[in-house]
Amino acid sequence: MKTRKIYLYTTMKYTKTSLLLFLVLICSITSAQIDPSTKFATPYGSNDALGKYALINGAQIYYEEYGTGEPMFLIHGNGGDIKSMENQIDYFKSKYRVIVADSRGHGKSALNTDSLTYVQTANDWAQLATHLQIDSLHIIGWSDGGIVGLLLGIHHPKKVKKLVMMGANLRPDTTAVYPWAVNWVQETTLMVKAKVKANDKTQNWSLMLQHMNLLGNQPNITHSELSSISAPVLVVAGDKDIIREEHSVEIYQHIRKAQLCILPGETHFTPATNPKLFNQIANDFIANPFKRPDSNWTKK
Repeated sequence: MKTRKIYLYTTMKYTKTSLLLFLVLICSITSAQIDPSTKFATPYGSNDALGKYALINGAQIYYEEYGTGEPMFLIHGNGGDIKSMENQIDYFKSKYRVIVADSRGHGKSALNTDSLTYVQTANDWAQLATHLQIDSLHIIGWSDGGIVGLLLGIHHPKKVKKLVMMGANLRPDTTAVYPWAVNWVQETTLMVKAKVKANDKTQNWSLMLQHMNLLGNQPNITHSELSSISAPVLVVAGDKDIIREEHSVEIYQHIRKAQLCILPGETHFTPATNPKLFNQIANDFIANPFKRPDSNWTKK
């Protein structure tokens, strides 16, 4: 993966601490834990034959389409790109019309803002659907992509048929995210700010700072906003996720039509490290009618 090579080269110039931070940034935040032995015949994310650009809310957004049938968005996480979702593209393209894009300020898509927000990113995806003349569609969002999916359900409810969100959070503090991750974001943000202040040109530190500000200061989704989501939602997380298990339960409890799936023995990176499990669960939820049975036999 080209981006990974660039970052790895740069970090060799720094201390062991900086190197560790960058390895975490690339391997964790960008969802780069994709098995390097996995080979796909299609160059997802760099497909010259299918790749297109669309002017969306003032920014050139890069996207690719695969398959036919009901439309589906696959939305990657912070620092990631289309390639991050290659295991999902390859699986779902035989079942759906899969649309994947590099979110604003990621991959091949332009940034064109000095204050990147999840709300803006959600608006971009909604506008991409309009650009493609799609009224509504299924969404699978991983990490920050799950946050974007929730915001689409809140602010663009007619666009969302069903949503599968993996490892998403409502707020960036330690009530939602494990302290080690919050501390890492704070420490890394300080380091990136120092690089920006020093006018260091070895990396696009200003862009990275915007990514870090997403992680450190956003989202801020309320329970009442969650309760406004009308689409069926599958809340997924690993039992050793970056997101606290109780926070995933909290999200589930405040969405009217939700199901909860805590994956045993899994992490934040399951869509890449165990795609067979994740894809099957996501597909079952999307393909079948939504149900929310209750164990309470006393209800009338």
